[in-house]
Amino acid sequence: MVNAIQSKFPTAYTILFGLIVFMAALTWIVPAGQFDRVQNEALGKDVPVPGTYQLVDANHQGISDILMAPIQGFYDPDSGMANAIDVALFVLVIGGFLGVVNSTGAINTGIARAMTRMKGKEIWMIPIMMALFAAGGTTYGMAEETLAFYILIIPIMIAAGYDSVTGVAIIMLGAGIGVLGSTINPFATTIASNAAGIPFTEGMTLRLVILVVGWLICTAYVMWYAHRVRKDPSKSIVAAQNESNKEFFLKQVAADDARLTKSQSVILVVFSLTFAVMVWGVSSQGWWMGKMASLFLGSALVIGVIGRVGEKGFSDAFVEGARDLLGVALIIGIARGIVVVMDAGHITDTILNWSAESVKGYSAVVFINVMYGIEVLLSFFVPSTSGLAVLSMPIMAPLADFSGVGRELVVTAYQSACGIVNLITPTSAVVVGGLAIGRVSYDKWIRFVWPLLIILSILIMAALSLGAMA
Repeated sequence: MVNAIQSKFPTAYTILFGLIVFMAALTWIVPAGQFDRVQNEALGKDVPVPGTYQLVDANHQGISDILMAPIQGFYDPDSGMANAIDVALFVLVIGGFLGVVNSTGAINTGIARAMTRMKGKEIWMIPIMMALFAAGGTTYGMAEETLAFYILIIPIMIAAGYDSVTGVAIIMLGAGIGVLGSTINPFATTIASNAAGIPFTEGMTLRLVILVVGWLICTAYVMWYAHRVRKDPSKSIVAAQNESNKEFFLKQVAADDARLTKSQSVILVVFSLTFAVMVWGVSSQGWWMGKMASLFLGSALVIGVIGRVGEKGFSDAFVEGARDLLGVALIIGIARGIVVVMDAGHITDTILNWSAESVKGYSAVVFINVMYGIEVLLSFFVPSTSGLAVLSMPIMAPLADFSGVGRELVVTAYQSACGIVNLITPTSAVVVGGLAIGRVSYDKWIRFVWPLLIILSILIMAALSLGAMA
């Protein structure tokens, strides 16, 4: 029965590869074009120059390009720049790290003990954790690094009587609403404001309102869903696979009265410190995937020694854990292949130019809401918040001057659009990777989140309209 249900909707691999084919087809239809670009010293990147769009020779993407796109999604040998390989390797190392930790029994025993102590109060873990992830999102754009937390939080939620969707939602919506309501996020607000030619502090009040109200809405929504599932497990979006998820995420669950050994207690301390160090490194030391992966590899070695798992036990556990997340790593590369095809076919700038032309001549309120809609569309094609800021703000922000709208509102529209789209876009490694780890199919996630997207869109458009009328 489960297989019959799952077979009705394509897998993430099929959806993503289908999008690659679709984008390749567009390169035969959409005119190829490019903006001139100049070096922006403040950003340290090349940015498009308004008014310089021109048609260029088409570079139609064929069958060989389609087949190469997922490969280049991991690493494009022509550009010499890493694309998704660093994120994919990070995911594999996390899998190995968790495999070693699980082999010691510390996690499952710790979860059992925590659930015993928190009986009757489990629901309050949701707002606390969502607040922490939102803080990470709004301050430093917490995104790819959230992939490390799914295997930690989902088992806790399942052990508490909820489901894997609850665990995914805590992380994805928590960090997502933080990015949507970015305040000092250097990868969204700061880059976009610099590209728009304004201080990043302009528009801060409105963004704080969106952040706080949006967090309250998201938290209430997840708590409502979690309470509903715990009361009646058949109401779960993934009810058909609840037993399978329990078996997968709660392997060899310890009994409620199980005792932590001294070595297991030390392992849990090292385990927690690893995540704390990761957050510190990313937020204050500029760490990226390579250093984070080395941190988890080092911690796995330390935990292996403390747990006395032995050389063969360590190797087997690490490889087995990495194997569990191999599918996630593959999905990340395929998702990046969509952008590879668009850029190679020279249609990204054409879509941007069409967007810029479509917002001219509107009143302030209409302009800012149409701008929000356009940024939503662009976010599907360019899931990177910093990438979209560098691409769109130099072109779109000056258009606000002709509609009597402050450029800070355009920045707010951009980051809100990025935030809401990056909760669902299949072109984002964060979305497809998180869902794959949580064993939540894409169609089930859409079914869960679509009412919330409507509510958040109403909030954003109302806030932008009030800002335009002020």
